[in-house]
Amino acid sequence: MPHTGPVRRFAFRFDPAFRLPLALLGVRPETARVELGPDELTVRFGPWRLRTARDNVTGAELGGPYRWWRAVGPHLSLADGGVTFGTGVAAGVCLRLATPVPALAPGPWLRHPAVTVTVTDPEALRDALTGPP
Repeated sequence: MPHTGPVRRFAFRFDPAFRLPLALLGVRPETARVELGPDELTVRFGPWRLRTARDNVTGAELGGPYRWWRAVGPHLSLADGGVTFGTGVAAGVCLRLATPVPALAPGPWLRHPAVTVTVTDPEALRDALTGPP
């Protein structure tokens, strides 16, 4: 039976220098967020989506500052195959997944074992994921 409870929303932190380029990709404050429910984690980043069961998240690590060319926009990590949805360079949180999930491309062939998001309060997202649902 699914858990019931509120969905927590975490907004992305938009660095002013990157607002226009991101808007051209369809990524704006109203189209970018992380939603954490009792059973599911959803990341919306303009036209991109990542959805997984909450219990698929096995770790949450704070990171940053980042280099803008590696962290702003949607990115695939060549090092580990993770995906980054970034709107700024100051800080973020990397969420490790037990089972890789799709996010950058539709279909089963590109799956990611981690997602990094540059939300306004990375510590709160980390704490929400490491606490009880």
